[in-house]
Amino acid sequence: MNSLSLRVQRGLHGPLFYGLLCLVLSVTGGVRSVLADELPGLQRQADLVRLVRQDCGSCHGMTLAGGLGPALLPAQLRDKPPESLAATILYGRPGTPMPPWGAFLNENEAKWIVDNLLKGFPDEH
Repeated sequence: MNSLSLRVQRGLHGPLFYGLLCLVLSVTGGVRSVLADELPGLQRQADLVRLVRQDCGSCHGMTLAGGLGPALLPAQLRDKPPESLAATILYGRPGTPMPPWGAFLNENEAKWIVDNLLKGFPDEH
């Protein structure tokens, strides 16, 4: 038995246990994985539809069929890895006009956008 297990068994595990748990989750991405599985709420989904149609549409075309930026239609995106598309949304594309949206979106919201782009993005209501 190592010294860490002895400390845990002796009741010194409170701060140490939670500190190690946070360290392990942050290193492995466990917190992000848990959060990434949550869908945005209905109001946030409506906000994301508006954001994509208005803000993304200003470069990718209001119908997302292309403009300054490439088309964001299912046929043009289907061969691209969804994780890569989500990373492009969050971190932008250096050396191109594509800005990072990570200050406005979290990972699960970027994944929700990608999932909907691949299905055919909904219209604003």
